[in-house]
Amino acid sequence: MFYQTGSLRAARFSWRGSSLGVSLGILLTAIFLATPAWPQTAQPEASSGYAQQPPVVGGKFMAVTANVNATDAALEILRLGGNALDAAIAAQWVLNLVEPQSSGIGGGGFLLHWDAARRRVSAWDGREAAPRAASADFALRADGSMAGYSELLATGKAVGAPGLVAMLDQAHRQHGKLRWERLFRPAIRLAENCFAVSPRLHLLLRDDPLLRSDPAARALYFRESGEPLQAGDTLCNLELATTLRRIATGGAEALHRGQAAERMVAVVADRGGSLRAEDLRDYRPIEREPVCSPYRQWRVCGMPPPSAGGIGVLQILGILEHTGLSSAQTAAADAAHYFAEAGRLAYADRARYLADPDYIEVPQRALVDSRYLRQRSRLLDTRRSMGIAKPGELPTHRAQADDDAPELPSTTHLSIVDQAGNAVALTSSIESAFGSRIQVDGYLLNNQLTDFSLAAGRDGRKVANRLEPGKRPLSSMAPTFVFDAGGRLHAVLGSPGGSRIINYVARTIVSVLDGGLDPVTAIAMPHVGNRNGATEIERSRFPEVVAQELERRGHELQRGDMTSGLHVILRHANGWIGVADPRREGSAGGE
Repeated sequence: MFYQTGSLRAARFSWRGSSLGVSLGILLTAIFLATPAWPQTAQPEASSGYAQQPPVVGGKFMAVTANVNATDAALEILRLGGNALDAAIAAQWVLNLVEPQSSGIGGGGFLLHWDAARRRVSAWDGREAAPRAASADFALRADGSMAGYSELLATGKAVGAPGLVAMLDQAHRQHGKLRWERLFRPAIRLAENCFAVSPRLHLLLRDDPLLRSDPAARALYFRESGEPLQAGDTLCNLELATTLRRIATGGAEALHRGQAAERMVAVVADRGGSLRAEDLRDYRPIEREPVCSPYRQWRVCGMPPPSAGGIGVLQILGILEHTGLSSAQTAAADAAHYFAEAGRLAYADRARYLADPDYIEVPQRALVDSRYLRQRSRLLDTRRSMGIAKPGELPTHRAQADDDAPELPSTTHLSIVDQAGNAVALTSSIESAFGSRIQVDGYLLNNQLTDFSLAAGRDGRKVANRLEPGKRPLSSMAPTFVFDAGGRLHAVLGSPGGSRIINYVARTIVSVLDGGLDPVTAIAMPHVGNRNGATEIERSRFPEVVAQELERRGHELQRGDMTSGLHVILRHANGWIGVADPRREGSAGGE
């Protein structure tokens, strides 16, 4: 059964030695108190509302996903004795069904796994790969000019070899407990017996101008009149159920070989893509070393390249730790200023140095080295924004040109802890909402090749994140674990949000560990962050008095909807507390 709590006093934590942590806590509390109340009846849709959900406390296990049906699937598996990875896999297949715009079989993802018995973190890379026949000049038009992102989006040129199924298959072989086939039953059952279209899915269908152009997608998600399915309409996906049955019995090979692979290749070729059967056949997930670093008395672990998420989060945390603020009464605007400025520095390094490490030398250790981050922190000025930050100087590293990939925010994240204390943080994506808008066998294909830099080079220098055959594009997905000083798992978290993910996750970690905020308050705080450009603040929620002070210090502000989907599990006095972001339709469940 579920347990809800009205008091989170036991879930509060603080770090007493950090004046910066206190100041950020002051900032977050001030922002929260200054924010007008939103209607509690509003649906947690992208750009459409905000609905605070109560936390869930469980003594045995906990699951937080982007949709209640997926959370129910995870709980079903956990109650059967399945472990965290089993539950994550079952939830992911349901998300493919009920949240098709964000992730699925046709995409990829990154997964962190915590083996409590072995006390080991493993990082699984299931990122899509560029076809062998793809060219670094994939964005060039026939006349030699550069195509825009929108020209590539809904075409076969944007489709990479998917990696999610292969990654989950391989991870299950190493860490799973229940039979692989059993993990598909909740999604198959729901696909065949139908489910109610969520308000968020309806809105995204309504507002997307491209999905209707795909005949299979139009038949599934739209009425004969061309109108999108309404919230509450019943939706069945029998083609996806058939696909899931094939994968349940045949594993990843059922997708990457044979007729399923041939159909995928054919539909991509028909839309101008270069995906071939050998690209699918030869795809391999990669188990990589996680990127971990101390943060005050904690240890934070994240995903290494080709995700920039782990390094980006650790850089922001490390820069903030080294700022050395002296006053515990620093104003809220100071803390917002420092967080934004730290983000500038981290994103400058991201654009210059990070890419697929199997193709590019990535200075991972140097970028999170304490001495390097201390040096970077000295660039922060309490009184004035630095403007556009330059990448740090790494004399031993060959200079590259900066990346220009947009990385749009259509992704999903789930966090799970099982009864044995094992945990999974899984962030998966098909890139833009509804991916390439190409549907085959009941699922949508990714457009992840647009996460490569559209320009292969500038001023005679190559971009690290340029497209190369077989290469995996850079991402900002940031599944994250936090461990306490005794090595116990303390928090599991992550978020969708494109390249903003790094800021969302870092802000939440600072809020909980330094600010002493409970996770409900932490993830409800209005967002502020910087990706080395304008300082972004969450429209209609960020306090205007702080915004005005940031402008006075030279920040160019950009107000907009910052629809994170943070899903947090935090160690609680009675077990675990799970919280879903109020900006979307996620849910937490446990017992």
